[in-house]
Amino acid sequence: MYRVGLGQDSHELKKGKQGLRLGGVKVNGGYYLVADSDGDVVIHSLCNALSTAIGGGSLDTWAGAMFKKGITDSREFLKEILKSMKDEGFKVVNVAIMVEGSRPRLEGEREKMQKSLAKLLGIKKKDVGIAFTSGEGLTSFGKGEGLQAMSMVLIYK
Repeated sequence: MYRVGLGQDSHELKKGKQGLRLGGVKVNGGYYLVADSDGDVVIHSLCNALSTAIGGGSLDTWAGAMFKKGITDSREFLKEILKSMKDEGFKVVNVAIMVEGSRPRLEGEREKMQKSLAKLLGIKKKDVGIAFTSGEGLTSFGKGEGLQAMSMVLIYK
């Protein structure tokens, strides 16, 4: 049995030294995302995609209690959703991720993100597709006010 999941997440982008984490990777560039957690929109969108694929809800239904315990690392949220998915007998086939934002430029980080996510998901790097778009200034993300990520997953059992 195959299932598909779709996820989205976005956060406001600010200049600052706090640092930016995307796909589990620290990204240089002098920006951070405003969030209660580390703000990793890539992993958040992926969590939403995996959750919807197994009939679950949004990230907060999984991570809300974890955050209240002081857990802010999005990789831990992903591990929790993966555990539930695996408990139901599902495995990840592949993921496709699209990130929209005009800044910072992220193409140079793509391979690191692929490796990080492949390791977390237990799949091969070639099974993690990540693309970036500037949005051409047509949305708030394209105007540099935030970052948005959309993810699609294929799982099977």
